[in-house]
Amino acid sequence: MTDTPEIAQTVPFPVEVTEGKAYLWCACGKSARQPFCDGSHKGSDFAPVKYTAPATQKVFFCGCKHTGTAPLCDGTHSGL
Repeated sequence: MTDTPEIAQTVPFPVEVTEGKAYLWCACGKSARQPFCDGSHKGSDFAPVKYTAPATQKVFFCGCKHTGTAPLCDGTHSGL
C-alpha cells in the first residue's frame, strides 16, 4: 500500500531551530501540529522524518509533503 501525502500547505514552514535539537517532521500531511508530527500517520505507510538541527538558524520545512529533500523544502510546491 502506497499512500499519497496530503498537502498541508503550498508554501514551506519557516522555523527557527536550535542546534542539536531533534524535530519530527510530518510526512503524511495530516498532523494538526504542522510541520511536525502528532501521530496522525498511524495506520498508514507514513512515518515522521527526524531532523537534527546542525546549527541554530531558520530552516524551511516542506509544507506540500512532496519534497525530494525531506524534511526541507526543495521548491516542489511551485509545480503543484
